[in-house]
Amino acid sequence: MDIKKYMQEIGLAARAASRLMASADSNKKNAALQHIASALLREKTALLAANQLDLTAARANGLDEAMLDRLSITEKSIQAMAEGLTQIAKLDDPIGEMSDFKYRPSGIQIGKMRVPLGVIGIIYEARPNVTIDAAGLCIKSGNAAILRGGSEAMHCNQALAKLVQEGLAAAGLPSSAVQVIETSDRAAVGELITMKDYVDVIVPRGGKGLIERISNEARIPVIKHLDGNCHVYIDDDADFDKALRILENSKTQRLGTCNTAESLLIARAVAASMLPKLADMLSQHGIEIRGCKETCALVKQAKAASEEDYYTEYLAAIISCKVVSGLDEAIVHINQHSSQHTEAIVTENYSKARRFLREVDSSSVMVNASTRFADGFEYGLGAEIGISTDKLHARGPVGLEGLTSLKYIVLGDGQVRA
Repeated sequence: MDIKKYMQEIGLAARAASRLMASADSNKKNAALQHIASALLREKTALLAANQLDLTAARANGLDEAMLDRLSITEKSIQAMAEGLTQIAKLDDPIGEMSDFKYRPSGIQIGKMRVPLGVIGIIYEARPNVTIDAAGLCIKSGNAAILRGGSEAMHCNQALAKLVQEGLAAAGLPSSAVQVIETSDRAAVGELITMKDYVDVIVPRGGKGLIERISNEARIPVIKHLDGNCHVYIDDDADFDKALRILENSKTQRLGTCNTAESLLIARAVAASMLPKLADMLSQHGIEIRGCKETCALVKQAKAASEEDYYTEYLAAIISCKVVSGLDEAIVHINQHSSQHTEAIVTENYSKARRFLREVDSSSVMVNASTRFADGFEYGLGAEIGISTDKLHARGPVGLEGLTSLKYIVLGDGQVRA
């Protein structure tokens, strides 16, 4: 296959489709989403069979458990994909929304209109659900999408792509509005991230190595986060039962996600009473604890942590732990070691909670809630295209508005500039 020629054809088709999608009315976009949701449920047996082919090959290739977890789909996750599309269909359509009108002394009226970004290239590893989340958000926001999933999910992604294109066609929209690249050749990624004439923004989702490569080599703006070193800080004013539930869910519900807690901080005043019980809970889930000297003194099963541990996104059954003097040290530690993804404080002290929210420099900051809530579905966005830790354009879970921009509009009645 001539990869360059193939990608140019994909890009041309996407650019043409993006112009049609930008002018598509909400009813057509919603009809496409509802059709895809129904098709997912109708074809769940075929989707699970395709996923099993991917999982069998992945195990034969020695992929680790965290990657296999991300690669797996179940009846429940297919239901969640369909529900996510239904949620997106129910959301207000942001395209064409006008706001911030002001009259100028010249008599003209200035406002802003929300418009699609155009063509969005999405590159991701494993996680077949990204195919549906990305397609749904791009359709609703009037964008075209070029999706490049990992080779490990090739069978499932192709099966999902057929359902997406079926839904687009049924609603009278161009099927080329969502294209899934059909080759596992890595050269396709190199072409995608440099096709400035056809692609407006790149969204990479996957491991740190993938995202660093995309960020360094792309000639197109990138919406990204490198990794998810998320913290749970248990304050000296924390309720123990809340702390136990929040830590358990943040760390153990799923190990291979970017909103899984990787670091535990606990105030010295409550470390002796709370940490051994928290550690026992983690150990029951098979979690290895790597801690500071004080942690190791209180928790017999803990191993000594290196400085590197406090920077690490494990995506595995490991958590780092540090005993801190209190809120001040916790905030300093988080802002130094965090990847600016998601941080949580467990406290009953209102003033401390407010300080944590204000001073922790991450894209999602939580009080008395699990870090696992940091995704677009839980935030009511229907789904998410990814999570951004950048500070320009989009930050945090990127839903519909993150896939749009604002342009100025000017209304006049024959005015000319003096």
